[in-house]
Amino acid sequence: MGPSQDAQEIGQHVEQVLADIGALGDLAIQDKVEELVSTLVEFYGSALERIMELVHGSGSADLLTELGDDTLVGSLLVVHDLHPLSTEQRVTVALEKVRPYLGSHAGDVELLGVAEDVVQLRLAGSCNGCPSSTVTVKLAIEKAIQDAAPEIVDIQVEGVVAEEPRTEFGPGGRKLLPVTTVNGTPPQPRQPAATESDWVEVAEAEATAQGTLTKLRFGSVDMVLCNVAGGLYAYRDRCPNCGSGLAAGSLAGPVLACPNCAGRYDVTLAGRVLGAGGGHLDPLPLLTDAGRVRVALPLEVNA
Repeated sequence: MGPSQDAQEIGQHVEQVLADIGALGDLAIQDKVEELVSTLVEFYGSALERIMELVHGSGSADLLTELGDDTLVGSLLVVHDLHPLSTEQRVTVALEKVRPYLGSHAGDVELLGVAEDVVQLRLAGSCNGCPSSTVTVKLAIEKAIQDAAPEIVDIQVEGVVAEEPRTEFGPGGRKLLPVTTVNGTPPQPRQPAATESDWVEVAEAEATAQGTLTKLRFGSVDMVLCNVAGGLYAYRDRCPNCGSGLAAGSLAGPVLACPNCAGRYDVTLAGRVLGAGGGHLDPLPLLTDAGRVRVALPLEVNA
């Protein structure tokens, strides 16, 4: 176990190990292992409680804040209900970290409340009702909240709409017409996709100068990283109007022009189309924290 892992990850690993032991079928061994784990959790939980009592008694507010902000220690404090900040306070702090990304796309998020480990939010600005950006914005918000408050079991977001069906392109960038019937029978609706995110660190961010864009590839995802007046914006490398890549396009101020068609998009407004053309770019959540640039890549798995 590396020191960067938090209590949630370690807890999941412990649960998996217990499940593996249970699959062996020896109930006596399973009971003893569960008893051992329970004893250890109770032991270090009592130790943590005593530590927090001593810190509170010392009056060191800075140390309390430092302990709560530490990824590993903070997650353990949450597990034992010892964190110096309430769930709502930690969610509020998490949303503040996400706001620079939302603000760069002319959007915002409002915390409506936290009840029974369920967070209720409302998207505002261009984030509200934008089919292209809401899924990825939701990924950024959920990641920040899960890191700060792992006890949250559900996040309900007003203003999130279903993503628009994507136009498929054939050879030469020609749009493929959707199939409306199969042997005279209307096609069955596609099952919704379950969307998760994989956050990756973008080391190339420093090399992307102002007024330029860089093409990157992570796994099967092609993306372009745009630098507008020092602000970084990440999008899938695909023009929604013609299907071609955007890496060879031009970036003039906030406007990214497709190299193959008349499509022009404002990268500071969630990839909104300008003038002629259709669709809007697919933004990828990008967060900068302590000099690190991270991008969330959606992992879509058909249900």
